[in-house]
Amino acid sequence: MNRPPLPRGTAYAVLAALAALVIVVSTAIFLGVGGPEGRSATKVPEPGRLATSAASGAWIGSWSTSPSAAEPNTPNGYAGQSIRNVVHTTIGGTGARIQLSNLYGTQPLALTHVSLALAAGPGTADAAPGSMRRLTFGARPTVTIPAGHAVLSDPVRLVVPQATDLLVTMYSPTPSGPVTHHPHARQTSYLAHGDRAEDLDGARYRTKTKYWRYLTAVDVWSKDAKGAVAVIGDSITDGVTSTPNTNRRWTDFLAARLRTEPGAPAYGVLNQGISGNRVLLGSSATVPANNPSALDRFERDVLTRTGVRVVVMELGVNDILRLPQQRDPSRITAGLRKLVERAHARGLRVVGATLMPFGGHRGGKPVQESVRQAVNEQIRSGQVFDDVVDLDAALRDPADPERLLPLYDSGDHLHPSDAGYRAMADAVDLETLKGQASAAL
Repeated sequence: MNRPPLPRGTAYAVLAALAALVIVVSTAIFLGVGGPEGRSATKVPEPGRLATSAASGAWIGSWSTSPSAAEPNTPNGYAGQSIRNVVHTTIGGTGARIQLSNLYGTQPLALTHVSLALAAGPGTADAAPGSMRRLTFGARPTVTIPAGHAVLSDPVRLVVPQATDLLVTMYSPTPSGPVTHHPHARQTSYLAHGDRAEDLDGARYRTKTKYWRYLTAVDVWSKDAKGAVAVIGDSITDGVTSTPNTNRRWTDFLAARLRTEPGAPAYGVLNQGISGNRVLLGSSATVPANNPSALDRFERDVLTRTGVRVVVMELGVNDILRLPQQRDPSRITAGLRKLVERAHARGLRVVGATLMPFGGHRGGKPVQESVRQAVNEQIRSGQVFDDVVDLDAALRDPADPERLLPLYDSGDHLHPSDAGYRAMADAVDLETLKGQASAAL
């Protein structure tokens, strides 16, 4: 049935209403929708169900770290000081948001000023002109994070380049108890007295530090990236022997490959390494445990990271080397399979690494080498992971397969040199990072 045309004024009103609706919806996509009190109102896509429309974009993890312990001798936190964390992005975007964690705190962490900026250059606490943004939380300029909890900031519009340093600064005027930190940052950050959260000039940041404090993630709004790869591992993934302030962890080299190689998946890279980490056991009986086992931290450090599409696991050597030493290789691989099952339940593909040689490392014994070989045999059989990256084959000395190739050895016969970290990244077949999880192993 033909309908008479709408009066011109009515037609304009309808069009205006539709335009307004588009604006509201677009804003909601970027800024998020309502969430529980004390947390960001931003809606995070479920892993494995990431929106891939280039027209809309999506939140993707560009950087992250795992909270690993309560910082010693910080009963009052850093009351009256500004903490300026320096982190390095893997992918870029047109907006950003951060996650802060008070996991190891024993009382609420009250932050009255939090900011985000691009660094003016490498190795500086100076902010790039025009890039400073004050962060809010649920539209409030202050936030209180309960002990044991984390919070996501509201997004800010900021063009964030790939492979660039960001400054994330926070200030608390009151004591907050033990500080949640990541001790092996391999990146210099800074402290200053007083509220200097929005200082463009870093001159007041006179204290240098090797830790990341409270900050656990940076997400970017990207129309180009299709997801992120989360790498869970130990000190080798943490990059403890890489050259500081040069971003030469093996995950940094992997991120560079993903940015530059033709046909590589457009993924951010999230480093969830903790030095000394094991599959089966944590490092303390405290709650939460310092250096929790991979089984205990997998949900927090991997499965809930933004936009994760694939997981890489580099774990098991500390189960063999650290007391109490695990002598049954099947227990280690059973733990790895449990992690894989949990990833598969989220639709995530898992690439696992063989254990690299540690011959000559202090305390190493023949029985430990036999356990390593047995673990690797099970991994290579294809019954543990969806795909395998054979780091043992890539870094061992052909003339002495129980040891790292000297070029790849940092000198302690366990951790790689910068060249070794590059070789690790080069060993990854980027095609294995694509696709879906296996139906069964």
